[in-house]
Amino acid sequence: MCLVTAQLALDDAGLRRLLHGLPPVDQVGADARAAKLGTRSIKTTAKAEALDLAVRMVDLTTLEGADTPGKVRALCAKGIRPEPDQPECPSVAAICVYGDMVGTAKEALAGSGVKVAAVATAFPSGRAPLAVKLADTVAAVEAGADEIDMVIDRGAFLAGRYAAVAEEIAAVKAACRTNGHDAHLKVILETGELATYDNVKRASWLAMLSGADFIKTSTGKVSPAATLPVTLLMLEAVRDFRAQTGRQVGVKPAGGIRTAKDAIKYLVTVNETAGPDWLDPDWFRFGASSLLNDLLLQRRKLATGVYSGPDYVTVD
Repeated sequence: MCLVTAQLALDDAGLRRLLHGLPPVDQVGADARAAKLGTRSIKTTAKAEALDLAVRMVDLTTLEGADTPGKVRALCAKGIRPEPDQPECPSVAAICVYGDMVGTAKEALAGSGVKVAAVATAFPSGRAPLAVKLADTVAAVEAGADEIDMVIDRGAFLAGRYAAVAEEIAAVKAACRTNGHDAHLKVILETGELATYDNVKRASWLAMLSGADFIKTSTGKVSPAATLPVTLLMLEAVRDFRAQTGRQVGVKPAGGIRTAKDAIKYLVTVNETAGPDWLDPDWFRFGASSLLNDLLLQRRKLATGVYSGPDYVTVD
């Protein structure tokens, strides 16, 4: 625990020494390893298990200005029973919505075990005073959010104002525990704006040191969003963080993961990099709006040998 304890008293200079003292990332090596893992294939029985696991890991997401209560309720129904005629098909992990839709989602998901995740802290830009971000978080938690997905201040991070980023994450983590609540905190790094793999690694460690329960690649609003090499780096970070501190942190790639084939690549990478302890919805999630549809189509094809048309699944 010495690394975590030391971080709490560090200023920007101290955090810079700590974060820039991490071993540098071999970008060519990371890309090559991710590409190699992406070529792995799995057989029929294992594939069926992988598809069901991927379904259970989905944070089914709608984050549009045109979201309505009806759309959110329909998405919740789909998340609970993705295959209405196949009760053995598992539910998704969570429904992810804007804060003003938390109450609607909470009511629709009551008793299902599916969690409500809310984006907060001036998502997706993060450009707001801390007081506004905390109020955003508290409102979502009080409305019933089980999980909060916050965005870091990328401008502060890229300017080297590491202490400001750490303090903000810690403050949002505290807000997740308002009035006896205990919402999990997912910290979105927006890796597409961090420019280098070394920055991804440093941001991952900074988020974990500051109290993140999960580290998340992206908002899904910036390109590139999730990529396999970046997720590989984040998985290495959580693995090494647990080895040093004893605390396990989850990983959530989000944005751009649309096919079952891609999802399986990520699951292989999880197993080979962080290990089987992370092959669980408590420790790995997919942030996605369309991935679930392809997972359902592939489940059906594996079970029947027939590939259903696009009309088989709902368009969310």
